[in-house]
Amino acid sequence: MELLGSPLPTLYTHPGSTPAKFLPPISTAPSSKNGFPSSPLPQSFSHSWVPRATNLTMGPSSKSSQGLTPSETLPPISSRAAPFTRYTPGDWHRSNLTNSKASETSRRNVELLTADASRLIQDKYQETRKTQVKTTKKLGERVNDIKFWKSQLRQELDKMIGENNALTDVTKRLERALAKTEAPLQVTQECPLHREKRMGIDLVCDDVEKQLLVEADVIRSCQERMRRYLDQAEARLASNRMAQHEVERDLANKQVAHRIDDQCHQLRNTSDGISYYQGVERVDATISVPESWAKFTDKNILRSQSEWAASAQLRDNIENLLVVTANEMRHQFSCVNVAFTHRIAETAEAKRRIQDHLGKTLQEIFQLKRTIEAIRKAIRDKGRPLKVAHTRLDKRTCRPSMELCRDTAHLRLVSEVCEIEETLQSLQQRLGDAEDMLQRLVHAKSVLEHDLAVKANSLFIDQEKCMGMRKAFPSTVRLLGYV
Repeated sequence: MELLGSPLPTLYTHPGSTPAKFLPPISTAPSSKNGFPSSPLPQSFSHSWVPRATNLTMGPSSKSSQGLTPSETLPPISSRAAPFTRYTPGDWHRSNLTNSKASETSRRNVELLTADASRLIQDKYQETRKTQVKTTKKLGERVNDIKFWKSQLRQELDKMIGENNALTDVTKRLERALAKTEAPLQVTQECPLHREKRMGIDLVCDDVEKQLLVEADVIRSCQERMRRYLDQAEARLASNRMAQHEVERDLANKQVAHRIDDQCHQLRNTSDGISYYQGVERVDATISVPESWAKFTDKNILRSQSEWAASAQLRDNIENLLVVTANEMRHQFSCVNVAFTHRIAETAEAKRRIQDHLGKTLQEIFQLKRTIEAIRKAIRDKGRPLKVAHTRLDKRTCRPSMELCRDTAHLRLVSEVCEIEETLQSLQQRLGDAEDMLQRLVHAKSVLEHDLAVKANSLFIDQEKCMGMRKAFPSTVRLLGYV
């Protein structure tokens, strides 16, 4: 079975050799009927198919003409009795037959050549057409391959761009959240400084002080973790941009290759712009094979997938970090506020009790002053009775002689004077005691007033200054970086 496109063996490839001469030699041909020897025709009557004879053999009758001149030997043509020929009818028929056979052989060879040429043309046309169809199919497959990888690269590029945008947004949120922690940290550091302005006994290391220190440590810890993740996010964005650049460059190359191969795929024999480029098939400018070509793109896609997967994980970690840090700071903020509330309540209660004691003390002082005044008035009131008793005793000493009697009146006056003096002494003692008590009450009042001022100062610091500053503590939304 012959292969498609292989030429068939033909009979005309090595044709049989034709005889060099279609006619026998003239020297062997018999003479004419009248015995006249043949003479050459003039040059103008000779034909290409007639061989020229140089040595003619004469017949038997030519012996008598030896020694004669040509004019005497051969009479003119017009004077000949009959025409003469060089060949016999058999030679003529054989010549015609030979020419016919040669012509038939040539025609048969031509027909075979024409048929084989037509078959060869058709075979080569089909072969060329099939080759072109296969090439076009391969170009179509290549275009589809490029289109597939283009779609994969475009999808991966869209994912990477989306991931970069998402990571950028989360990074900005992290930056805003980190910036929002500066004010709470400053407030937390200022609160102990303000509380150092408390006075006296209120300068205690209470639970508020401890919670403020814990809050400062919590905020610094959150800031440290935010800065660490911020550095990781910046490095991850740089890696993502490198992977995105590789995907974009690969996609741009695929688009150029797709456009070129699609143009090549659309080219037909009737297309414009086709031309000969001598030696172009010997130019090998390729730098990859299909396996390495696909592996290169697959490597870019895998790298991009790895990068955005790591980016997504980092983004989730940042999201969790923002939630955790916001909860930690808000929780500690609440703990500090609760401690402040308890401390303010305790101070307010102490202040209220001091105010109660101060009010009672003032009332006691007022009562004591009235008592002192009453004692003094009583002492003053005892002066006239004492003067009367002294005057009576003094005047009764002026009685004459035996009239100076120690009578009951005298005894009663002496007893009265003693009683009044004892009363005055008792009143003076009470007055001293009352004045001492008044001094103690005044001192207690001053102590209570000072303590009340201390408590009022502590309340002002904790309630007005510290809690007033802490009202500006960022909300959870701000700590999450949304605002």
